[in-house]
Amino acid sequence: MLFFKSIISFLKDKQYRDLLFTTFLILGMGMFIYHFLEGWSYVDSLYFSVITLTTIGYGDFSPQTDAGKLFTIFYIIIGLGMILSFINTVYEHYANAKKKE
Repeated sequence: MLFFKSIISFLKDKQYRDLLFTTFLILGMGMFIYHFLEGWSYVDSLYFSVITLTTIGYGDFSPQTDAGKLFTIFYIIIGLGMILSFINTVYEHYANAKKKE
């Protein structure tokens, strides 16, 4: 129950909603650009974007074109901080909600 309360309170806060929107925007941008640069499906492109920006990096996909490699460099620099900030914010929000109960 605490989990659902945390999600609802998270979505009510404008700052958190903006962070969520920016995170989805960055992931969506990566998905579309990898789809067109590398010719991957949308699912594979989204998968690669999430795996790359969360620093998991399984290695099952990697850009093969020069344009894809250059985009990946800038994508990591721009997106990594945003994704990690989002993950940290969600964790802190949940931890604070748990402390209040």
